[in-house]
Amino acid sequence: MLSLYLMEIISNFAVLEGSDGSGTTTQLSMLSEKLEKTGNPAFFPTFEPSEGQIGKLIRSVLKKELTVKAQTLAYLFSADRNEHLNGMGGIMEHINRGELVVSDRYVLSSLVYQGIECGDELPVLLNASFAAPEITIFLDIDPQIALSRMKSRSSLEIYEYREFQEKVRGKYKSMIEIYRSGGARVEVIDASKSAQEVSDQVWSIISSMPIFKK
Repeated sequence: MLSLYLMEIISNFAVLEGSDGSGTTTQLSMLSEKLEKTGNPAFFPTFEPSEGQIGKLIRSVLKKELTVKAQTLAYLFSADRNEHLNGMGGIMEHINRGELVVSDRYVLSSLVYQGIECGDELPVLLNASFAAPEITIFLDIDPQIALSRMKSRSSLEIYEYREFQEKVRGKYKSMIEIYRSGGARVEVIDASKSAQEVSDQVWSIISSMPIFKK
């Protein structure tokens, strides 16, 4: 089932994926600064959970302010993604205007995190209608290194502990192979390197997209 929907690819759409502490948020910020300076192509940076009402509800769960069943959270992520992708001001609206969209997390995050929490069947079913990005960049990092980077945080979210993050890393690697078998392009970067080194590699991959050659 998973490989069938992956045959549909959204052009001019890239996604940064990785375990907690891998640096997806940092890399999106650094990429945004670089693209804002050039002004070409038009660029829309975004993230999941989104800033919408469903996304805010998810964040309250992640922050341990609200407790729900793992299956409920899987449904919430899917609902938020549908609005993020297809809703007003969403990803497809920007894509249709000819913009480059880069998101911090997308379908793979649900297949990994919710797959660990409640099994593969439900997350695959809920995300089967979402097409894959043109490029997915996976920031691979040892969980111990990632968690050491998060020591300065005032509090940790529900998934931010070593045993779970070790499962996350392994799950990403297996899901990446499924993504690739469905025709999606996935690039892997060693995220244990400095932020600038990782940024340079992210830029090398993103700037190879056809939208930069128009």
